[in-house]
Amino acid sequence: MKIVITGALGHIGSSIIHEFPKHFPGADIILIDNLLAHRYCSLFNLSNYCNFQFIEADVSLVDLSDVVIDADIVLHLAAITDAANSFQIREKVAQVNFSATQQMAKLCLKYNVPLIHLSSTSVYGSQSCVMDEDCATDQLNPQSPYAETKLKEEKLLSDYQHRGLKYTICRFGTICGVSQGMRFHTAVNKFCWQAVMGHPLTVWRTAQFQKRPYLTLSDAVGSILHIIKKELYDGTTYNVLSQNMTVNDIIDIIRTYVNDVHISLVDAEIMNQLSYEVSNTKFQNTGFRFSGNVEKSIKETVTLLLNAGKRIVCFNPVI
Repeated sequence: MKIVITGALGHIGSSIIHEFPKHFPGADIILIDNLLAHRYCSLFNLSNYCNFQFIEADVSLVDLSDVVIDADIVLHLAAITDAANSFQIREKVAQVNFSATQQMAKLCLKYNVPLIHLSSTSVYGSQSCVMDEDCATDQLNPQSPYAETKLKEEKLLSDYQHRGLKYTICRFGTICGVSQGMRFHTAVNKFCWQAVMGHPLTVWRTAQFQKRPYLTLSDAVGSILHIIKKELYDGTTYNVLSQNMTVNDIIDIIRTYVNDVHISLVDAEIMNQLSYEVSNTKFQNTGFRFSGNVEKSIKETVTLLLNAGKRIVCFNPVI
């Protein structure tokens, strides 16, 4: 088997590339990443049970025909993923993310290679009821440039399906959990970092009691493995999330592991986003069972940071 992974060194990718050898021993795994986030450590201690090749490249700018032509699957993770800050780089997010997806879709179509594409539950936006994948496009209400672009990418793949592209779209919830390439701009990990370092948790002013879909890394990796093993490449879109929880639920969990947690309410361009819950029933009906636990992921992240914090003196925390 030959597996091509774009954005392979990121938060999700770094977990996947260390897990795949257990399931696909002997596979050729091509890792592609532009290294803009400098996550070299994701490449450390890769298993000898797979044949890894790393390519430093921007998938939106480089012709990867020679890489994709004989691949069995392309897992497309490469993207700018910081939704909150995407307002400041709206055009860049639209250009980079869409172009990368378009490039990989064209190659997969040309060489008849199945594509797994990561979208986001943030495409649903403000909603008053539990949302599933069958809702009409005009019911979706993305409230950030990141989410808007994800929706355009989904439409692109749908158009390519009519020309023969085999793909699956996973609308991931907000990721949480420990990996070698983990980041701290998403809500759960950011709150864990702020709490351990003695900083107030910066919560959007209207968000504290709003519900959001969250996804543990273990369920994220498990869902990708499930799709590959089941060959679920029929142009289907799936919601992939472990739990719907309020921001306050997340904060309460952190408080069980960190003393003196304080909250600082802040304004943001997407602060008016209302609660929304998302159903994962459709993906469960394929035989997948979500076993990840957000509280366990928070405990692991806080423990990791507390162990590091024993050797870090934090002078004058930023308030």
